[in-house]
Amino acid sequence: MRSMTRLLSPLMTALALALAPVGASAQGLFAPAIIVNEKVITGYELEQRELMLRVLNAPGNVAEVAREQLIDDRLRQQAAEDAGIRPSEEDILEGMEEFAQRANLSREEFTQALAQRGVSEQTFRDFVRAGLGWRVLVRQRFAGRSAVSEAEVDRALSAQGGGSEVRVLVSEIIMPVTPGNEAQVRARAERISQLTSPSAFSAQARRFSATATRGNGGRLPWQPLSDLPPPLQPLLLGLRPGEVTDPIPLQGAVALFQLRDIEESGYTAPEVTAVEYAAYYMPGGRSDETLARARVLEGRVDRCDDLYGVAKGQPAEVLDRGTLPPSEIPTDIAYELSKLDPGEVSTALTRANGQTLVFLMLCGRSTAISEGADRQEITLGLRNQRISQLAEGYLAQLRADARIIDQ
Repeated sequence: MRSMTRLLSPLMTALALALAPVGASAQGLFAPAIIVNEKVITGYELEQRELMLRVLNAPGNVAEVAREQLIDDRLRQQAAEDAGIRPSEEDILEGMEEFAQRANLSREEFTQALAQRGVSEQTFRDFVRAGLGWRVLVRQRFAGRSAVSEAEVDRALSAQGGGSEVRVLVSEIIMPVTPGNEAQVRARAERISQLTSPSAFSAQARRFSATATRGNGGRLPWQPLSDLPPPLQPLLLGLRPGEVTDPIPLQGAVALFQLRDIEESGYTAPEVTAVEYAAYYMPGGRSDETLARARVLEGRVDRCDDLYGVAKGQPAEVLDRGTLPPSEIPTDIAYELSKLDPGEVSTALTRANGQTLVFLMLCGRSTAISEGADRQEITLGLRNQRISQLAEGYLAQLRADARIIDQ
């Protein structure tokens, strides 16, 4: 027995030494890498998601994409579970089958193809499970806000017919109105409305306009008439080049527009059926300090989702985000949005009698569905677009409120 012990002892020691690094590595791989609220993401899950993304030829930095996807998946899962939504085993298998069919494979074939590249079936299942619960949740949560009117469907159908489009070249002046300057601003607006010279109008814009175009004399580039708010379109069509609209009262401001030129082109832009935007309300109005804070904020945010982090911890009413048909957006907001691309910002507007600055950002525009779709398809497409936008905003809010810790 002692002889046997002497023989086994070196073998056991060597075996322990050989296995120790593997055990330590495995332990590290399955240790928490990220904590999202109370949910853990392990290093193994990150590694697996990276592998899966590589198999799917995902663009971008795969490691960063894997991290962001898994964090979002945890938030989606938690929100769905809090709402009592838990996909069944049958739902998950159907979801896996549906995903595999995008590659023209069966679920078994797709799972096998992933396994050959080192991706486990459980990784695929977890990916599908998070998406299924979230899909049910957002449809339940936003069903009442995704309705599509007959008028929206009609506009989408009419936009497929082609034809010409009217474009306008406009200059603008928007002057803030405060409790102490109403009479002065309105009298000035009446005088400006009598001008017929583009240079004279631009000189007034440089002196009195509150928009970002004041340095350029209020001049805007060519834009489709259909992009402008519906109440403004007939006013501009009624002008001859050089003429100015009557003063237009807005909330906290007076606006004037000069038509510099008008043309009809043979190209019809896609019909905009809904506009998504965010308004962050900053106390202080158009004071130098508030405008300086707005400029700093503009440099920090790239998209509407970023504003949830800015507004975190503040009253809910400081941030307003919505998706509306152009005809339902307040005229002053609709006009500012018409000048913006997604991610761009306007600080021309105020609220509360000039005491609150509106930090307005365009999130995106939904356009009409492609030619050839029938009425039912268009209705479904518009609903899906709206639900998708609302879901993205909801996820961004969940992320802004979440406690995310890298271990």
